[in-house]
Amino acid sequence: MKLRTTMRLAALGVGLGMLALPAAAQVAPDHPGRAVFNKSCAACHDNPGATRAATLASMQQQAPARLREVLTTGVMAPMAASLSPQEITDVIAFLTAGQAAASATWTDAIMCAADKRGVSPTASIVSAGFGVDQNQTRNFSAAQAGLKKADLANLEVAWSIAFPGQGGGTGASVLSDGTIYVTGGQKLIALDAKTGCAKWTYAGQSRNTPAIGEIGGKKVVALAIGRDIHVVDAATGAPVWKASGQPVTGTGGNIRGGVIFAKDKIVVPISASGVGSGANPRTECCTGHGSVVALNAADGKHVWEYHTMKEPEYNGQVSSLGVKQMGPSGAPIWSVPVYDAKRNNIIVTSGENTSHPGTDTSDAVIAINLDTGKVAWQYQAMAADVWNMACDTGSGTNGPNCPVLFGGDGRDYDFGAGAVVVTAGGKDIILAGQKSGHAWALDPLTGKVIWSQRVGEGTALGGIHWGIATDGVNFIAPINDPLGMSANKAFIAKPGMYTFDLKTGKPAWSYAAQPDCAGARATLVTNCETKYGFSAAPLVIDGAIVGATLGGQVFIFDATTGAVINRFDTVGPAKPLNKDVVGNGGSIDAHGISAGAGMIFINSGYGSFGQTGGNVLIAYRPKK
Repeated sequence: MKLRTTMRLAALGVGLGMLALPAAAQVAPDHPGRAVFNKSCAACHDNPGATRAATLASMQQQAPARLREVLTTGVMAPMAASLSPQEITDVIAFLTAGQAAASATWTDAIMCAADKRGVSPTASIVSAGFGVDQNQTRNFSAAQAGLKKADLANLEVAWSIAFPGQGGGTGASVLSDGTIYVTGGQKLIALDAKTGCAKWTYAGQSRNTPAIGEIGGKKVVALAIGRDIHVVDAATGAPVWKASGQPVTGTGGNIRGGVIFAKDKIVVPISASGVGSGANPRTECCTGHGSVVALNAADGKHVWEYHTMKEPEYNGQVSSLGVKQMGPSGAPIWSVPVYDAKRNNIIVTSGENTSHPGTDTSDAVIAINLDTGKVAWQYQAMAADVWNMACDTGSGTNGPNCPVLFGGDGRDYDFGAGAVVVTAGGKDIILAGQKSGHAWALDPLTGKVIWSQRVGEGTALGGIHWGIATDGVNFIAPINDPLGMSANKAFIAKPGMYTFDLKTGKPAWSYAAQPDCAGARATLVTNCETKYGFSAAPLVIDGAIVGATLGGQVFIFDATTGAVINRFDTVGPAKPLNKDVVGNGGSIDAHGISAGAGMIFINSGYGSFGQTGGNVLIAYRPKK
C-alpha cells in the first residue's frame, strides 16, 4: 500500500521558519529580513502542526550562529543557495529579532568553586555515551546508576540549567566520581552531578551525546563539532586533537548520530542524504549519501571509510520542469553505531534513498569489519523506499523532484534508531527498530532475521524513531506515531511503550499513550492533541524503564509488568541555576534521557517537527 506523509520543507534539526511571522516577532514591517523570509521561506512553512518544521517559538530561541550553520552548510543550504550573503544575514536578523545575545561566558554563573573542579584520575566510566555500554543496551544496573527501582517512585528536581538558545535533546555521559558531560549553549560542559556546577567548558556547537573513552590510559571525551571530530581531556577540557570526520573520497556530510570508541578507533557516522535539497524544484536531485569513517583514536588520522553507495550520476530521468535527475543518493547514517566486539564488527543502521536508482543499502542494518572497513553482512528491511522532502508537501501534490513520480513507493521509513547487541537464551542477537514500527532481531553472524514484530503502520516520525533499549529480557520499543503524519484516512496511531520477548519476539506488555492537555498544558504543549507519543530513546535502570513523551512528560515503568511507577511533567518555566537565562521545558525527544551518579537527567525542549521548544537540562534525585 502506498503511504505518503504530509510534510513541509524543514531542516531535520532546525526549520527555517513557521508561519508568516506574527507580531510576536517584534520587528519593524520594513525589516529587510521580513521580505526575504516572505519571498523564500514562508510559503513552505505554514503548517508546523503537521510537518517537520520547528515552531516559531523554537526558531526565535535559536542562536544566530546555529541558523547560519543550517543555512550555509546544513540541510537547508540547498534551499538558501539562491540567497545572497546579505539576504542570509538579513533573514537571520529577522528571525532572531528581540533575542538577547547569548554571551560566550554564560557558564561563568555556574562554575564550581576553584577547589571543586577536579575530576578523579581513577574514576571509571559509568556511561560511555548514548548507548551507555559498548553494546548500546541503554541498561544500567542499580550499582552503575546509583539508583534502585524503588528510588524512582519518588523523585524531585535537584537542579536545572538553561542553555542559551534552543535545547538539542542530547544526553549525558558519566564518570563514577559524579562528573557528567553534556553539550548545549554552544559548549561541551563537564558538570558536577550533585550540584550542577561546571568544572570546565569547551567551546563548540554539537548535537551529539559526548562519548567517553581512553587514549594512552587517559580518559578523553570525543564529539563532533561541525564536520570535525574533537577529542579533549576529560579531566581538564584541554584539547587532545582535532581532525576532519569526513571521508577522503566522495561525498561527506553532517554528523548527527554521535561517535563511538571501538578498540583503537573512533567511528564516525555521516548523515548526508539530499533529503532536504530535493525539495528545491531547481535542484538536480539528488546528491549526498551516508558513510562511515574510522579514525585512529590516538591522533585522529584517517584509517578507512565506507560508503553506502557510489557517487551519483545522471540517471536519465527529467522532472516536469525539465531538471535532470541524479542518483543514487540517500541511505544516511542518522544513528549512533554500535561495536559488536565478539565479531569485531561495527553495526550501523541506514535511512531511505532520496533519488533513483534505489540501493540495497537503504533502510538497512549493515555490519562493517572494524579492521578493514569491509561489509561483513547487510540486511535491507525495506526496499524501494525512495523519498525526499519534495514528496506530498501538504497540498496533496508532490513536488517535481519527488522520487515516487518516477517509480517506487517512498515512505520515509528509515532507521533513526541505532542497533543493540544483546544475549538471550545463550544466543547473541542484533536488535534494531524502524520508523515503520518494526522491531527486528537479527543473527549477528549473517544478518538473517530471527524474528520481527510490527506496531501499527509507522510514520515518517516513527514508529520507532530515535532509539531502543533492552533489559536483557525484552526488546523495549517506544512508539511515536504522531497524528496527522499519514495520508491514509484509515491510519490508526498506536503511540506508547511496547515490549517483546528477546528470544521469541512474542509481545510482553504495552502501554498506550494518551494526550494530556488538561489545564495549562493545553497552551504550554504545542500541538498537544497530536504530539504525545514516545519518540526519545528509553533508558533502563535496575529493572525500571524510563521513557518520555513529545508532551514533555516522563514515565517510569516496571520493566517486568509495565506498571507505571512514576510520572512527572517537565513542560513550562524552569528555575535554572543560571538565572540570567530564561529556562523552559518542552518536548523530550532524540537522546534526551540519561542517568548516573544517583540522578536522572532529562533534556527537555525539542522544537523541531512542530514540537514544543525548550532549553533546559533537569536533574532529578530521590526525595530525601
